[in-house]
Amino acid sequence: QVQLVESGGGLVQAGGPLRLSCAASGSTHQIRVMAWYRRAPGQERELVAATGRGDTNYTDSVKGRFTISRDNAENTVYLQLSNAQPEDTALYYCATGSRFYCGSYYDYDYWGQGTQVTVSP
Repeated sequence: QVQLVESGGGLVQAGGPLRLSCAASGSTHQIRVMAWYRRAPGQERELVAATGRGDTNYTDSVKGRFTISRDNAENTVYLQLSNAQPEDTALYYCATGSRFYCGSYYDYDYWGQGTQVTVSP
């Protein structure tokens, strides 16, 4: 079992920065991929960014604005939001997967409870 606890969400003005954190505990040795998803009201869950061993990928709408990083020693993954926009408003979830490649949210084994990000115009 892996437990995930997100933090860092809140209210930010458009253009502002925000950093999300997700700390993993438990059977962290099985974690290969760590990712951030988000779900806006009335929309499907969407992959924001993911990082595996030396590889990262982003959804197109956040490329150049968001940065995912990972501290393996602390079993923590971060999402740095820069130039946040109102359309980034969502509940952000951390997820971990034990596969070498996670192509969809079905491939992730554990999920956090989520942290709300609200971007005001």
